[in-house]
Amino acid sequence: MEIKVYATLRDIVGGPVVHFDTGSPITVDGLLQDLCDQYPGMRPKLLYKKDWHPGAHILINGRDMRYLDGLETTVSPTDEVRIFPPVGGGVR
Repeated sequence: MEIKVYATLRDIVGGPVVHFDTGSPITVDGLLQDLCDQYPGMRPKLLYKKDWHPGAHILINGRDMRYLDGLETTVSPTDEVRIFPPVGGGVR
């Protein structure tokens, strides 16, 4: 599976794309857990307290997982996954 990551996540994984072999369908929650196990630096970027950060955006085939089945959304090895970390700041 090819997972595209953005912003601060690119430095953590060493580039804009992570090749991740799930071998079979997996939930978004399972995928995030596995990614954070492989790249521990992702965990503080994607977690808020002990839950997944509400400001992070995970797109499955161009659709935000929140509008699918949330963390229980099933991801197949052929799906396109994009992960955007939470961002802050702006004009004052």
